[in-house]
This record gives sequence, C-alpha cells and structure tokens, in this order.
Amino acid sequence: MQIGVFGDETELAKAAAAYLMTTMRGAEPKNLGVATGSTPLGLYAQLRAAHAAGEFTLADAKAFALDEYVGIDPAHPEAYRNVLRAELVGEDKTGLTEDNLHTPNGQADDPYEAAAAYDADIRANGGVHLQILGIGANGHIGFNEPGVSLVSRTHVDALTHRTRKDNARFFEGNLDLVPDKCVTQGLGTIMEAKHLLLIALGENKADAIAGMAEGPVTASCPASIAQMHPSVVVFCDEAAASKLKNIDMYRTRWETLK
Repeated sequence: MQIGVFGDETELAKAAAAYLMTTMRGAEPKNLGVATGSTPLGLYAQLRAAHAAGEFTLADAKAFALDEYVGIDPAHPEAYRNVLRAELVGEDKTGLTEDNLHTPNGQADDPYEAAAAYDADIRANGGVHLQILGIGANGHIGFNEPGVSLVSRTHVDALTHRTRKDNARFFEGNLDLVPDKCVTQGLGTIMEAKHLLLIALGENKADAIAGMAEGPVTASCPASIAQMHPSVVVFCDEAAASKLKNIDMYRTRWETLK
C-alpha cells in the first residue's frame, strides 16, 4: 500500500488524476470503477479538464458504480446514476457514454435479484481495472458498513444512522429524506479490481484511515480489507492522515517510489 499525503486538495486531485490516467492507459478491459459523494469531485474535475485538453477520454471505456440507493426516485439528483451522469457522461465531460455507465438498479421490484445481476454484470464485462474509493468515517467503503462479511458480493444492505446523517447534506439536511437501504458492491467484489485508488479528506476520516492502513483486518473497519490487496494507492490530505503512526515511512516510500 502506498499513501500520499498532500497539503492542498487541488494538488491531491491532480496527483490522483495523473495516477488514474496512467493506470487506465492501455487497460484491457478498459473498465473504471467510479464512486460518488463529495470525495471524488476534485478528481472528476481534473479528468474533465484533461478530456477538454485532449489528454484523456472515457469514450472507449465502461464505468461501474460502487452502489445505489434502494427506492430513490430515478429522477432525484442524488440518485447515484444521476450524480455520475452529471460528473462524467458526455463529450463535454469525459466522453463516457450513457450506455457504458453501469449502475445497480435501485428501483427494481426485487433489489436482491438486482444486486446479484449487477455482480454478474461486472464479471461478464471482465471486471474492474481501477476502482475509485472514498472512505466513510466509520471505515465503510462503498456502502459496506461495519459488520459486513469481508468476502461479501454485491448485496442489499441497511445504511447506519451515522452514514445517513453524514449524507443528509445531500438531502437538504433532512435525515428523513435519506434512503435507509442500498445496493452495494461487496468487499469481495471490490477486491477483485486490479487496482484500488482511495481518497480521504478531512479530520473526520482520520480514524478510518488509521484503521484501514494500520489496524487489524476486521469487519469493524471494512476498509481494512484493502491491506490484503496487492495494488492500493491512497491519496490523503494532512488532516485525514493525522492519526497514522507510520506517516514518516509513508512519506519516504511515496517520494522514493513515485
């Protein structure tokens, strides 16, 4: 695991974008795992800028979302398919096409069947080459909340009160408007991606980052499963990295191996 620590969010986003573009160059299949929430927005802005400059395109790629709310109105701006459309789809953004954006069906009559179908869809398309991840304050990745199986497949899950409270900012600050269920890629599904790119911003992510990188591998911190992956690059700001015990080693490794 490599951990880069940055003092500026723009610098972080540029470094993450450079890593993504290098890693996706020549990928076969060219499948990118995409995340939502506020964490990857700087990265997506950098990808749009690179596309506008003719330096990067997802026109020939497929994108696979980590998760989706169950039961959310498909027209709601916070439905994750709509969030990803707004950030990535179109020649005016990254070149990603509507048909090549794959998301779980949160409106399915049977969300459990939809979850299994989405897991099968990822595998049928050859799997994800590079998976973008954020991390929750409680250590979740995707919507894999504490206590989830470390080998779980794409599944339906409940959202914890803490996660719903954190996401209320996207729903007019009203917790009652935040869905309480989701379809999410499982940890086992995420771990099948060839490369993982994780971004963390802010002091409220410091405990989660420390648990992910330096704690035991445990379902109490689902992101800790990343310790078992052979190719993980983490991009943190100083606040998110503030509780790492081995930060000097991470800085040395980053500078030496970049």
